Amino acid sequence: MRGPHNIWRLIRTGATFERTGAMKAALDAVNAPARIRIAARILGWPFAWLGYKGDPALPPVTRAITALGPAYVKFGQILSTRPDVVGVELANQLSMLQDRLPPFSQEQARRTVAAELGRPVETLFSEFSEPVAAASIAQVHRARRIDNGREVAVKVLRPGIESAFRRDIDAFHFAAGMIERLSPSTRRLRPRDVVSHFESVVTGELDLRLEAASASEFAENTGGDEGMAVPAPYWHLSARRVLTTDWAEGVPMGDVAALRAAGHDLPEIGARVLQLFLRHALRDGYFHADMHQGNLKVARNGDIVIYDFGIMGEIDEYTRRVYAEILMGFIRRDYERVARVHFEAGYVPRDRDIQEFARALRAVGEPIFGADASRISMANLLAYLFEVTERFGMATRTELILLQRTMVVVEGVARSLDPQINMWQVARPVVESYIRDNLGPHAAARDLIRAAQVLGRFAPLLPEFLERRMPELLREPPPPPEPRPSRGLAVGMALGAVVALAGAALGAWLG
Repeated sequence: MRGPHNIWRLIRTGATFERTGAMKAALDAVNAPARIRIAARILGWPFAWLGYKGDPALPPVTRAITALGPAYVKFGQILSTRPDVVGVELANQLSMLQDRLPPFSQEQARRTVAAELGRPVETLFSEFSEPVAAASIAQVHRARRIDNGREVAVKVLRPGIESAFRRDIDAFHFAAGMIERLSPSTRRLRPRDVVSHFESVVTGELDLRLEAASASEFAENTGGDEGMAVPAPYWHLSARRVLTTDWAEGVPMGDVAALRAAGHDLPEIGARVLQLFLRHALRDGYFHADMHQGNLKVARNGDIVIYDFGIMGEIDEYTRRVYAEILMGFIRRDYERVARVHFEAGYVPRDRDIQEFARALRAVGEPIFGADASRISMANLLAYLFEVTERFGMATRTELILLQRTMVVVEGVARSLDPQINMWQVARPVVESYIRDNLGPHAAARDLIRAAQVLGRFAPLLPEFLERRMPELLREPPPPPEPRPSRGLAVGMALGAVVALAGAALGAWLG
């Protein structure tokens, strides 16, 4: 229950942040108002002795989060996708929160596998290693199937992780409500929605069958993409708390020296990572939203192997088109187009000046494009863009933030392989291809055909619908001085209503 009993949990959290030095760093990162700072000091400073010490080798915020346990580590990972909330610098720090927790015993993992799959591990796998990676929610074991000898990765949830997350999420909801009450200005950032988003992500990750479904769908969408591979899940060896997939063989993307020693073309791989992400986001509307180096390998043949589908992003077709137009506008330095798209999509309130917004966007874009290739940064662009959209009253859009943050992470991966990569030149062909296929004349014709198909499916319902609705539409009494509408006018109004209904249905479908 989200009641006052959560205050103790918040005190323990504040005490740990105070003891590790993370409190000031976090408050400075979000430019917290005075009331929030005072409340944080009250919760933290007098009780600092109750806080966990953490690992002194880590930066203050990551030190505090890892000390507080799995739910906080996962929340930190999610917040790393929200630079609009925590700032770009802190978001980059939080993105390092991977595989930081100690593993649980192999024996416990074997018991979980046996309980979930209904058979002893020895009858399923001829080999079952010690954990090779341990993260906030689960850990991974390397194993070999006993039936065909294939090497697989077996992911097992941490014992008791579900109850631990439920308890901590309850405290997060309570804290978000307190923040909004203490500082109404923070409501634009929607703290409660951020926590709800976190809750939905974690709920999905706590059922590994959903991750298997994500991997399956992602593999199906990208089956025709050259230069990449996705480990296949094995449904008969997976359950709610266990996931078995092909072993992702290859050199870790973060080991640049090993990639170079293996003879891989690093600039080409960096460009391909970025283009694959953009293609999945724009073409499919379903993308891997955690594409850091720890979830990427390079196979011997040069394919990029993508795995760990716990966090996925999804955007609808209309939003994809808007995002592509915004990207294309920046690439072509057409800031009036970018501004117009923001207004047409309703991202910026209509009472704001569109020309002023376009000039503000020019101030965002021109310094970026005036830099050399090594300094052209999506992270810098988004940092400036957040400042502009805040000034113009743009509300936070979670689906776009996740997309943009993932692009920043992918940019970091690409730049680690090729420091001189020009992000805009690499992105341009993918964005132009999407716009050509989805915003040109052929796309318009395709949209009209699909709209006609939708209207055709509802055509049998139109007569009955109009019979019920038309009397209400025509019931308006005429003004006293005016004569009654002629029959021709009434017929015209009826035809107009039919056209309006068809137009509304078409608009709803396109929107």
